[in-house]
Amino acid sequence: MNDLQEILERCEYKYEIIHHEKAIFTREDGSKYFGIEIGQTAPTLILKTDKGYFTLILSGNRDKLDFDELADILGCCKVKLASPKEVKTITGYEVGRIPMVGIDLPCVLDKRLFNYDFVYGGTGQATSTLKIEPSALNQLNHVVATFD
Repeated sequence: MNDLQEILERCEYKYEIIHHEKAIFTREDGSKYFGIEIGQTAPTLILKTDKGYFTLILSGNRDKLDFDELADILGCCKVKLASPKEVKTITGYEVGRIPMVGIDLPCVLDKRLFNYDFVYGGTGQATSTLKIEPSALNQLNHVVATFD
């Protein structure tokens, strides 16, 4: 969490780390707990491709991912979700706890996140959530692609 705090302190955008007693693992839980739209929840996933690993930060209002579209965007032959074991090995975090910033991988952002003043996502800990302006995700990550 200290690494995350250091990264955020260099940020020119508004953010808040919100601590809570109950772990939040689903978009529905996050939406209900914070009283926000599902689309403001921003889970971070790890993609495995033939070109390596990528982070994917998407809007919680997506029900499905089009892996063929992501492959086209990234210029890859194959894209899939990394396994929980791969996620832990690559990031040091468990699935469901991956922070929105601070992962040293190329990043893909969902453009739907920019429809909101703030989005809510991982900090690396199940009992805290990062509330941040979506534009900060561009500044704080190595964004290589966006998608609709």
